[in-house]
Amino acid sequence: MLGKMNLVRVEKARMKRWIAVVGMLGSVVGLAAAGANEVKVATVDMQRALQSVDAGRKAKSQLEREFNDKKKKLQDEEASIKKLGEEFKKQAAVLNDETRMRRQSEIQERIVKFQELTQRAQAEIQQKEQELTEPLLKKMRGIIGEIAKKKSYSLVLERSQNAVLFSLEQDDLTEEVIGTFNKSAAGGGKT
Repeated sequence: MLGKMNLVRVEKARMKRWIAVVGMLGSVVGLAAAGANEVKVATVDMQRALQSVDAGRKAKSQLEREFNDKKKKLQDEEASIKKLGEEFKKQAAVLNDETRMRRQSEIQERIVKFQELTQRAQAEIQQKEQELTEPLLKKMRGIIGEIAKKKSYSLVLERSQNAVLFSLEQDDLTEEVIGTFNKSAAGGGKT
């Protein structure tokens, strides 16, 4: 079940990347057709930038703590259910039909609740990740826009999405974005 959900999410992300690539290529063609003298394209590895800025590392650390807490609780419940199942198997032969059915039903209910708890924990972690990273990404996009305007770039592509097969190192703005982000956060600025 979880594998299928992850596979669907990966496929959706892959489709979004291809749609974005097609859109970006359309933008480049549009700029060229409009008679732009020079189309300058830069790249930014958003994933690396997000993981490298101080605020991103702090968010990741917070998320990992919450994930590990939930994981520990889930592992404890899973071990408890396994223990119940093993005890039931040992005793099943000597239990009367009514008791055996009741105990089997109780174990099945615990399994269903465990699955629901697992799904809820995954959803909570994903929501928390979004809550922590969305403001950082918004600020990062603003910084990227400012750097791109200052350096006269027509287009900035996200390098981490495997959509960019090649770009010159001089056109990778990732380190500058990280530095600017950290400076603005340290100075309390909104950049």
